[in-house]
Amino acid sequence: MQYLPTSLQDAIEALSVLPGVGPKSAERFAYFLLQAEDMPVERLADAIKSLKSGIDYCEVTYALIEKNQQVSPLYDDSSRDKTTIAVVADSFDIIAIEKTGVYQGTYHVLGGLLSPIDGLGPEDLHIPELLRRIIKDNVSEVILATNASVEGESTALYIQKHISNDTIKITRLARGLPVGTDIDYADQITLSRALEGRTSL
Repeated sequence: MQYLPTSLQDAIEALSVLPGVGPKSAERFAYFLLQAEDMPVERLADAIKSLKSGIDYCEVTYALIEKNQQVSPLYDDSSRDKTTIAVVADSFDIIAIEKTGVYQGTYHVLGGLLSPIDGLGPEDLHIPELLRRIIKDNVSEVILATNASVEGESTALYIQKHISNDTIKITRLARGLPVGTDIDYADQITLSRALEGRTSL
């Protein structure tokens, strides 16, 4: 027997597919939306509807762009250095780097990381496009800005091995211990990178 109205039950089931949202959280969200004013609920509904229809991918960098654009504004900007590419897993990594205000190069979004367990191989990522773009834009430096995870490291290594031009500088984001972190709480990859990247005092 169904104890809830169908529309409410449908909303709970739809919300529960979101990552990190369990059945109880989905119920709370659905009840909140049910009791909320019409205006914010309608705005949320409109935003979700336009999420797919209003967004596209840059044909050069594969970053998220407006539907009516062809190329990312960050790539199209004449003040950006097209000979430097930061290779990232997804578009949200771009946001994190841009917030620093210190990077003036361009980006290339892979669309994920190599993960055999998840069935993601080199053919599923934008690696061939990156290799072609390196030649087209006469790239002098490729910054491998993937996560410090097993998948991130293996993806960076794969790309490094497939960049055939010896004149291209290949760099990796520095890895180390975050401020305030005790060494005994650091994971193995972070601690290893911190040792490898140690500096003189």
